[in-house]
Amino acid sequence: MGDSPDNPDGLPWESGAEEADAPSAAELEEAGQESIFGVTPTSGTGAQPVPEPAGADRADSEAPKAAPAQPYRVLARKYRPQTFAELIGQEAMVRTLANAIARDRLAHAFLMTGVRGVGKTSTARLIAKALNCIGPDGQGGPTISPCGECEPCRAIAEGRHIDVIEMDAASHTGVDDVREIIEAVRYAAVSARYKIYIIDEVHMLSRNAFNALLKTLEEPPAHVKLLFATTEVEKLPVTVLSRTQRFDLRRIPVELLESHFAEICRKEGVEADAEALHIVANAAEGSVRDGLSILDQAIAHADLDTEGRVTAERVRDMLGLADKGAQRRLFAHMLEGEGKALLDAIDEQYALGVEPLALMRAQMDLAHRITVAQVSGGEPEGVSPDERGELAGWASRVPVAQMHRLWQLLLKGHEEVRVAPDPLVALRMALLRTLHAGQMPDPGKLAKKIEALAEAGPVPAPTGSDTAPADTPRASLDWERLVEAIDASGLMQEASIMRLQVRVVELEDGVLRYGRDAKFSDDIAPVLKETLHRHTGRRWTVEELPDGAGRPSLVEVQQAEREAAAAATRAHPLVKAAFDAFPDAELIEDSGASSERREVPWSRKA
Repeated sequence: MGDSPDNPDGLPWESGAEEADAPSAAELEEAGQESIFGVTPTSGTGAQPVPEPAGADRADSEAPKAAPAQPYRVLARKYRPQTFAELIGQEAMVRTLANAIARDRLAHAFLMTGVRGVGKTSTARLIAKALNCIGPDGQGGPTISPCGECEPCRAIAEGRHIDVIEMDAASHTGVDDVREIIEAVRYAAVSARYKIYIIDEVHMLSRNAFNALLKTLEEPPAHVKLLFATTEVEKLPVTVLSRTQRFDLRRIPVELLESHFAEICRKEGVEADAEALHIVANAAEGSVRDGLSILDQAIAHADLDTEGRVTAERVRDMLGLADKGAQRRLFAHMLEGEGKALLDAIDEQYALGVEPLALMRAQMDLAHRITVAQVSGGEPEGVSPDERGELAGWASRVPVAQMHRLWQLLLKGHEEVRVAPDPLVALRMALLRTLHAGQMPDPGKLAKKIEALAEAGPVPAPTGSDTAPADTPRASLDWERLVEAIDASGLMQEASIMRLQVRVVELEDGVLRYGRDAKFSDDIAPVLKETLHRHTGRRWTVEELPDGAGRPSLVEVQQAEREAAAAATRAHPLVKAAFDAFPDAELIEDSGASSERREVPWSRKA
């Protein structure tokens, strides 16, 4: 087959009448094909004749044949925005562009950033339309509302405009590709008002390619506009960012996605439950394209016996998500400490095909919504009234601190489930750990209780009888415990002063009267007041009595005990015999390796 028409006697342009029935480029674009694919095989020289079935009547064979069915076009392409009014969730950018067009303050380079599926490339094409639209009468100028009817609008929509060049930087990364742009920008547009260059995934250009583009990007000809789109703006050099007008396209909110998907279902003639659309919108994670792909799959997944209705149950089954009621029952078992019921609920969901990671994410989502409701004081987010009511009940009953601990445990468990060789086992252990940790007392309440006990002062040690030796009064025992507590709190120097110098005369709640050995002359009353105040949290009355009155200090008591023990040891017959045999021997005391506290060799000169 050659390039010449079948009729060699006629002129090439005379064959157009025979190809009048061939689909146009716009129809091919609507069918999801490119115009370069050419005509369908129903006509032309390359079409093979279809043999007539045996026994068919000639009249039937001469009947007009039905037009061939066009290939299915996915929703993400079929409902790509053709005007700025159809671009959802990007009102701030549209307003900025509208003002720039109205005031004739158009930048020469635009940069569209954002996550996948929020409309970066679609926005670039819409800008190309807006700048080159001439209106239905051919007299219009740049406008934020392109007509879609003039030749530039239709050519740009069909991807065939000679002055709108779209380049994929992922497959054209080098300097040679950029050099083609640099050389082409010198020439004026062929038919459009502006020559538009759309570079998608611009962050994939090499460093040298960026450097080669800088001069043209900074001072392009007046008839050239450069439009960049990228999902990873942090990979772009600062020199490029400073030469472009940047638009950060936002993630689309769940509510806006729901309404958008509902409108598309109405146009497609498909019935869908509100909860099903909510699940699809949540799974889209702010991306319109992702959501439309999931919706496309959900429509195909719908049962024919329900007339193709998209139900929440079928969408959950398709995505491997847990039922909302099952999620809440699992969360309730975790809060109430029901370990066996928790494991049974996990096994039930796993048997239904719910992935362990999806189940963990569902529990994290519930904890997040409850905590947000507690802090904001509003109604929790939920699809159904039952779900909102149950979440509101937990928000009112469960303390905020417990919810924060629960979130931390679930977050750690999510990472464990994600990397575990057996996700189901990791999910069980993570949720059981969360269950038991949730029953533990609140650390903040424990800290407050300890502070209250410290303010109440030391508790007297219980005694076996009502009588006590005269040389070991009850106040002395209380003073020793108080000094030990002060030492344990980190005030070691103050505790050593209290052990060495203070001879307690009177020790009551908030009152300390004491005496000291005459060899101590420094004033320690301010130190004692400050130490007791810091430790107990209240003011003390501290008074030093003259003449060294009071019971022996703690160091003096310890010294007396050691001397008594040494005397008793020397009085032992074996020790006596040893000293008789070795008069120059020295008695060395064992410090006791198992002692909880090392004894300090106090100096009397301190």
